[in-house]
Amino acid sequence: MNKSDLARWVSVKNEISHAEAELAVDNFFETMTAALKTGQRIELRGFGSFSVREYDGYMGRNPRTGESVNVAPKKLPFFKAGKELREAVES
Repeated sequence: MNKSDLARWVSVKNEISHAEAELAVDNFFETMTAALKTGQRIELRGFGSFSVREYDGYMGRNPRTGESVNVAPKKLPFFKAGKELREAVES
């Protein structure tokens, strides 16, 4: 499922126009992105939680040349599925 499919599903499920559903989906993702950019944690009960994890820099290796490469520290989004989502996927 992609973002357009999600908007279509929201539109049908809530009996609203596709344009309204696209706006709602876009606003939801923009709000989540803004929260994660400021270091906030997002918890959607029954679904899961999103957070930002920080990783230290390290010395890596270019697989083509074998040359050592300095990999800079980075922040990446992290998702942890909630118990109810895990159980729903299992069955």
